Amino acid sequence: MKILYGVQGTGNGHIARARAMAIAFRKQNIDVDFLFSGRDTNKYFSMEDFGNYQTRSGLTFYCEQGQVKYSKTFRKNNLWRFAKEINQLDLTQYDLVLNDFEPVTAWAARKQKVPCIGISHQNAFRFDVPKAGGNWIEHSVIQHFAPTEHYIGLHWYHFDQPILPPIVHTNQESVKIEEQQHFTLVYLPFEDVEAISELLMKFISHQFVCYHPEVIEQNTIENVVFKPLSFGHFQMDLKKCSGVVANGGFELPSEALTLGKKLLLKPLDGQFEQRSNAATLEALGLAQTMSFLDPAILRSWLNEEQAEIVTYPDVASAIVEWVLAGDWTNQDNLRKQLWDKVDFPSYASIN
Repeated sequence: MKILYGVQGTGNGHIARARAMAIAFRKQNIDVDFLFSGRDTNKYFSMEDFGNYQTRSGLTFYCEQGQVKYSKTFRKNNLWRFAKEINQLDLTQYDLVLNDFEPVTAWAARKQKVPCIGISHQNAFRFDVPKAGGNWIEHSVIQHFAPTEHYIGLHWYHFDQPILPPIVHTNQESVKIEEQQHFTLVYLPFEDVEAISELLMKFISHQFVCYHPEVIEQNTIENVVFKPLSFGHFQMDLKKCSGVVANGGFELPSEALTLGKKLLLKPLDGQFEQRSNAATLEALGLAQTMSFLDPAILRSWLNEEQAEIVTYPDVASAIVEWVLAGDWTNQDNLRKQLWDKVDFPSYASIN
């Protein structure tokens, strides 16, 4: 079976999920080509797992100071170029297209009538899961941005809906307890780095490691170590830290939960998915949230006890086996098999 995997490159979470899938496919000796869109080609990093991958411009969202700017998004996306990329993508050599919220491969597969399976957190919002508001633009994006023939939605809890647990790349046993350190990992890529610095330096008795796309070289200012983006270094710091401060994405909180890291989330303003994610984890008792870079909430959260591990199974390998079996209209056994293996902490608010 020859597969093309389209991945939304705007956020690193999509890439982390695709990396777990790439490793799972490689274990089965399945030939998979990867195509990424939504980011400048020279801004991808740590892409060794994807071989000779392709890139396209696709469509992306523009953010300023922690907020999605829809007017700028509409103004800066080149729809003529996007249509051209769809028309020029030849899928004749592929038996199947997999898609993680990537629009070029999704629309090309629809046009060329190639079977396409969407595997993403965004697909969970097609079902009756907790949602924090959202306007017609945001709901339309979920429905039409990357349409596929079959949908797999991923979420932290099933909410009695036909969705799967998260695909988590992190190995929770890779760092021993005695190797863990007392620092907080901060990853707020959509926030202004100066605003982050101002917040963290209010807590001089606490140590922070902050990764940010604006940081070019590692440097230390007072109690904060600033580091440039790096998959390997970030993963090691994630495993060693005592807690994580992040935006409201899906993949990083999923990894933090499996490692037993306490979570503080500041969702991206104007982003329905991130607001919903933060509200969901707070309602489940698995994270705290703040609507802005709030020192009072950070102070309270820093004094909280360490979290417990959420156990999620190897979802990537299970999906690969399901894909190879070929019965793509039936996910019942896959869902039951995976959710039966999930174990939440005693303090989690689940039904």
